[in-house]
Amino acid sequence: MQIRKLNRNEIPPIELLLLADPSRILVEEYLKRGECYIAERNNKIMGVYILLPTKKDTIELINIAVFEHEQGKGVGKQLIMDAIQRSTVNGYKTIEVGTGNSSIGQLALYQKCGFRITSVDRDFFVRNYEEVIFENGIWCRDMIRLSQDLE
Repeated sequence: MQIRKLNRNEIPPIELLLLADPSRILVEEYLKRGECYIAERNNKIMGVYILLPTKKDTIELINIAVFEHEQGKGVGKQLIMDAIQRSTVNGYKTIEVGTGNSSIGQLALYQKCGFRITSVDRDFFVRNYEEVIFENGIWCRDMIRLSQDLE
């Protein structure tokens, strides 16, 4: 598997990004401001992530998605570790990520990759999304914020 930055003339994998964030408007907005990276094998996209600088020494892993048929194979972990490594090389001191309170698998994965919960943005998804989101039988209302100090 190879992870590379999406070229300017390439079309971002919107449908894949929408697996992680159902708001096309928000996805298109942060695609304009961030850098998109794709994981490929044999020229087929397997996963994607976007890094977005937020503060002076802080960058956010704003969207990470893996096609369902590739999930459970370590692709997500490789994407997260790649994002951490690129952020470190580029001089960032902190990497942040946010996920829904109902995203149980993602919460576990981020913590396995060294992230720690820093805060909860109560009712984030209620305020920012028109449609009600249910995942794992849980109403997704709150944004769980996690971060990791980079060395």
